[in-house]
Amino acid sequence: MRAISDSRRPHGNPFPSRGNPVGNCGWRLGRGRAGSVGSTHHQERKARVEHPGGYPGGDLHLQEAAVMTANTILLALAPIFFVTLVGYGAGRLRIAENHHVDGLNALVMSVALPASLFVATASAPRSEMLEQAPLFLILGFVMLLVHLAWYFFVRASSDVSKADAALQALTVSFPNLAGVGLPIAAAVVGPGGTVPVAVALAAGSIIVSPLSLILVELTTRKSKEEMPAGSVGQVWRAFLRSVTKPVILAPAAGVLYSLAGLELASVAKASLMLVGVAAPGVALFLTGLILSSQPFRLNWKVVAATGLADIGRPILAAAVVSALPISTETAKIAILICAVPSGFFGILFAVNYRLDYAAIGSMVIASTLFSIVTLATVIALLFPTLGS
Repeated sequence: MRAISDSRRPHGNPFPSRGNPVGNCGWRLGRGRAGSVGSTHHQERKARVEHPGGYPGGDLHLQEAAVMTANTILLALAPIFFVTLVGYGAGRLRIAENHHVDGLNALVMSVALPASLFVATASAPRSEMLEQAPLFLILGFVMLLVHLAWYFFVRASSDVSKADAALQALTVSFPNLAGVGLPIAAAVVGPGGTVPVAVALAAGSIIVSPLSLILVELTTRKSKEEMPAGSVGQVWRAFLRSVTKPVILAPAAGVLYSLAGLELASVAKASLMLVGVAAPGVALFLTGLILSSQPFRLNWKVVAATGLADIGRPILAAAVVSALPISTETAKIAILICAVPSGFFGILFAVNYRLDYAAIGSMVIASTLFSIVTLATVIALLFPTLGS
């Protein structure tokens, strides 16, 4: 008991007969009397967390946090690159056809991804969904601003069509939440990070995705042939075509289901997830397969899109949350989600509408690579005790 009591003294020399104390807190690593090792180790770990700067093990604590952050990002991004490279290799080696991918695209966008989005949103308890309302509005607002900024910028600075600009804007504004957001949130925030990511998916699917599809529907030849001549009729038909797609309806229905206080039956959840769990993997494989038919293009548009997605989006989120009276936890999660690299929705929609997807694919690759740096920075700034 004497050894335990001595080892807890915050100041002075805990072992008067053994020389001078080490550091300002008077802790001595690896020293102590028999029977006090467990308590001393516990107190040393507590001191590292509370006084990383004034404790001689502070550098060790920072190293542990850095390693944990690196592992978190590696575990989230390595599978992304692996599955994408598998798809790319399958296309280059002619194992799978990379020019006719309508079947795989339909599987992802009309079946697997809608099922996954519905389960993710419908499974959230009503109370948690209501608590996430500020996050939904913040993320929807940030995505919309980024979407509009890129759309008007690329339209003014190049000869890109309205449809291509809309899908590029969707790529830049809508993060890869299914492939990167979920594992990052689970590792950094914990099991509770699933609900914010589901809310973010709903925000992107309900706000920026329909806007992009409306612009695409208004400018595609098929839409022009089938729509009435009046501009109001064109917009209305384009709106109906976009919001009735399964990938848009599913998260909206899931949010309403959750807000109604209904509980998703175990059988229904298991059945939907059996196909929904394939959505991220198949989507990434399909992305690599599509990219194998086009070379990677690093030009000023790809660089600008990467900067806006990986740097501009989280900075904008930080500016928005700093001006609102919201909790620190919500603010951190919003910034973290906005730091996730660009997603694959734009590529898959481009394939569906027979539009140019080479530039969009290059944007996704560049954004994902650069996010290794930006995600590490954001996690280190917002969650400095990760790994402690």
